[in-house]
This record gives sequence, structure tokens and C-alpha cells, in this order.
Amino acid sequence: MKTAPSLFLDYLTVFSNTDDDSFLELLEKSKNAFTYLPLKKNDFFVKEGEICQHFCYIESGILQHAIVVDGEEKTTYLALRNSVTSSLNSFLFGKPSRKSIKAIADCGLWIVDLPTFKNLIENNEAFHQFYYNLIEKQLCLIDDYRIDLLTLSPEERYQKLLSTEPKLLQEVPLHYLSSFLGISSRHMSRIRKNIK
Repeated sequence: MKTAPSLFLDYLTVFSNTDDDSFLELLEKSKNAFTYLPLKKNDFFVKEGEICQHFCYIESGILQHAIVVDGEEKTTYLALRNSVTSSLNSFLFGKPSRKSIKAIADCGLWIVDLPTFKNLIENNEAFHQFYYNLIEKQLCLIDDYRIDLLTLSPEERYQKLLSTEPKLLQEVPLHYLSSFLGISSRHMSRIRKNIK
């Protein structure tokens, strides 16, 4: 059986801010609670209206979070390799997901179900700290993203993405990026030509 990669342990360690050996042992145990799930391009991690069954670490690939508005798909988030994601409200509280999460490239995921996840939060101090620090960082990023949508021009949003998340620009198809940034594909093409 495949075991979670050392890259995952490195990721857990970054958010746990510790070099303590006993803490690292707890992180190793939490890592081993995850199981491997491959997804092919266009496979769904969860569909809108379904209950999200897992929290995951992305070893490889890209997951697109999307909603459909007036028949048009809108990208709300792009989760890259070496990050974690879920439809969290659905996963934690058993509510139908308000969004779909789909692989836009072949993915290798490490997943954990809710009972195991709750057990880790409650009984593994290292995983608890990892999760707390992760959520704190994500809340700050979401706040910045919402403010950027209201205060920055499309060109400025693109330039910020270029400086903060260059991997997105290299790995994600243009139409997903333009949707994520709230820019039409045509306008996005013009911006990319004008900004090097």
C-alpha cells in the first residue's frame, strides 16, 4: 500500500512551526492516517449538491473549485499541488456542497474521511496546530482576495497574481484563470499581451 510522501510531512511541518522530535512523530502519525486517491482529468472530487466526503492533500495536479451562475461556470478557487483543500462547509457539517471540485489535470490526492479527521484534530496535538495555522492563513488570503476584487483593476489583479502565484500562470489554462480573477477571457488575453 502506498504511503503518504515526505513532501506531505514537510507541508505539515511548515504549518506546525516546530522542530521538536516528539511533535514530528505526531505529524508522522497524522500523515499516515491519509489514503491515496488518484483522479483523472475532469473527474470530480465532489459535485455541487453532494456531501463532500474527504479533506485532501494534493500531491500532484490541480483541483478547480467552481459554481454555475446563469448556466456559466465560474472558478472560485484553484488548488495546486502541495496544498490542501475540501468543500469544507460540506465536509465538516454534512451539508450539500455549494460548489463542485474537479480535477483539471490528472491528480494524486491523499484523503482523509471526517471521523478520522476529527480524531486527528482532537487527539493529535501536532495535527491540531497544523490545522489551526492553516485555517488562519486561509482566512487572511480570502480576505485579501475579496478586497482585491473590489479595489484593484483587472490589470492590477493579474499583476498581483503574476508576482504572488507565478505557478498558477504557468500551469492553469487561461479560461480558468480569467474566471478566477473575474476577468473575461478576451480581456485576459489583452492583459497578458500588454504585461510581460
